[in-house]
Amino acid sequence: MSIIKDPSLAESGRMKIKWVEDYMPALGAIRARMEKEQTFAGLKITMSIHMEAKTAYLATCLQAAGAEVHATGCNPLSTQDDVAAGLASLGVQTYAKHGVSAEEYRELLVAALRCRPDLIIDDGGDLLELLTGDYKELGENIIGGAEETTTGIHRLRARAKAGLLPFPMMDVNDAKCKHYYDNKYGTGQSVWDAIMHTTNLLVAGKTVVVAGYGYCGRGVAMRAKGMGANVIVTEIDPIKALEASMEGMRVMPMDKAASEGDLFITTTGCRDVITAKHFQVMKNNAFLANAGHFNVEVNGEELEQMAVRVFPRRQDIMGYELPDGRVLNLLAEGRLVNLASGNGHPAEIMDMSFSIQALALEYMKNHGAHLEKAVYDIPRQIDDTVSLLKLQGIGMEIDHLTPAQEQYLAGWEVQFPQK
Repeated sequence: MSIIKDPSLAESGRMKIKWVEDYMPALGAIRARMEKEQTFAGLKITMSIHMEAKTAYLATCLQAAGAEVHATGCNPLSTQDDVAAGLASLGVQTYAKHGVSAEEYRELLVAALRCRPDLIIDDGGDLLELLTGDYKELGENIIGGAEETTTGIHRLRARAKAGLLPFPMMDVNDAKCKHYYDNKYGTGQSVWDAIMHTTNLLVAGKTVVVAGYGYCGRGVAMRAKGMGANVIVTEIDPIKALEASMEGMRVMPMDKAASEGDLFITTTGCRDVITAKHFQVMKNNAFLANAGHFNVEVNGEELEQMAVRVFPRRQDIMGYELPDGRVLNLLAEGRLVNLASGNGHPAEIMDMSFSIQALALEYMKNHGAHLEKAVYDIPRQIDDTVSLLKLQGIGMEIDHLTPAQEQYLAGWEVQFPQK
């Protein structure tokens, strides 16, 4: 039985789900094929992804393909209660509420696993944490699964290296059709959508400090620069730092950037990126936002310990007054700002990411029983399939090699021009 906050919100949630369906043609094509074939007939799927409209549409696609779907969120603040209600009204067992405590959040995850699923979709590794801890028995039927995000992949590979991965998992995050577009263009747009909506302040002319220059950081920095901000990048990777420099960003350690920034955005997937020593030198009214999966990149505990007063300033903005009178503004409790304060990535972007998820689960269903307990890259064929479906869905075509061109590229003979 579903666990949601308010069933009366279902109509609003269904409207959101229907809206994104119209802008996700690749997943729609996959759904049509899988529904005809009943790809997941007789199987139970538990999915833990941010509970919003695009996720809900993926759940309905898996349901249409024959699966018994149990869906929950992967962050206490990213669940949209109307979407959860709408999804539950469509027959998907849904366990998600916005703003729950850490213990309640854990209970919702466990509830989604009690069906003893055959396949899972994880986002950040929380399902794996439970299935390798106190709830191992709930994973006894699992063939395999797929992981959505960078932080979860770090956890998966660490478990696999230590020999603690209980079943094979697909690395969806590093599929080309995921991180090329989702991480760069999706994060780049949705982070700024959320920040601008939450603050209602100008970006142009501000100094924006972006911590991390992976695909997410690139997207955030690119959008900031395009809107007229002065962008500083902090990095630990010299190659990425050099790339940021060549793309017109200033590069420096966070210790130096802390006193210059007006707005800080962390995109590293690591902890303690911004800490007490940085808070001590920040400008009055600086903003702190996180675009990583967990609320550990900006050390909120240290910020609260330093503050003489903590007070709400706007919805999703908490002010921390320091002893010298400066106020620092933390957005969305330091949780991933694009979902905790916004609507997440655009539907056109998640069309590709969730198409990869659906095909990754199909691959695991067909091959998982014969795979070692390891982390597997998405096969190139799946990436190519999704990209072609996406192109078809938006009415575009590409060239194809002729047999002569294929032979030329496959050979090594030098063909000198004839006189």
